[in-house]
Amino acid sequence: MSKSVANASGSFRERYRQIEAELGSAQKERARGAPAYSIYVNRPFGRRLAAASHLLGLSPNAVSLVSAVFTFGAIVAIAVVEPAWWSGVLIAGLLVIGYAFDSADGQVARLRGGGTPAGEWLDHVLDCVKCSTIHLAVLISVFRHFDLNSPLWLLVPLGFSVVSAVSFFAAILNDQLKSRHLSGKSPAVSTASTPLRALLGIPTDYGVLCLSFVVFGWPIVFFGLYSILFAANLGYLALASVKWFGDMKRL
Repeated sequence: MSKSVANASGSFRERYRQIEAELGSAQKERARGAPAYSIYVNRPFGRRLAAASHLLGLSPNAVSLVSAVFTFGAIVAIAVVEPAWWSGVLIAGLLVIGYAFDSADGQVARLRGGGTPAGEWLDHVLDCVKCSTIHLAVLISVFRHFDLNSPLWLLVPLGFSVVSAVSFFAAILNDQLKSRHLSGKSPAVSTASTPLRALLGIPTDYGVLCLSFVVFGWPIVFFGLYSILFAANLGYLALASVKWFGDMKRL
């Protein structure tokens, strides 16, 4: 990030706009499998939060903790609050804001000249807890409040929790192994996401899962949508695992 950000002058609004513009121009390359909501909605939202957080003097770790407050507040609400239209909107809003702050912490780190191992560790651990517990919270809510015709439906949130945890671990492991074995080498092909790939990845987008809670007050509608998202994520993991294993064999 250029020194002009650190030395930005003028009113809060002027400094905010300057920082936001520089963040936009220095945005890191989109990951190959990054889905549409994460690219076109969450990242710009996170950029705005990052600019404001930087001006308020928040550190990247503080931004990560703010994200955790919103996210885990929503997860607790899923487990303990009876499904209703207002609770669904509240939960979706908290998750969306938490996800945006999760994007903002890395952008704040770049504004400060780069992140730290401790900050990266904190970010990944919070993400790992989030990706598993959100589905366990759904399991609790389904057990307590949903009128389903068979207890076998409880396997859907249990399965989603497993898929989410395995997907997260595999993505982290892929990055670590590629970083170790391709150090100093240029990738054979571009890893940037394309608009078509981003659109095809919508069902696997965490942001779409966040938005699905808008219909949490209508349990059958929500659970039907949630089950479709589970099936899409399970199918994606199965197909991606074959590709990822092939990538590792070629390293």
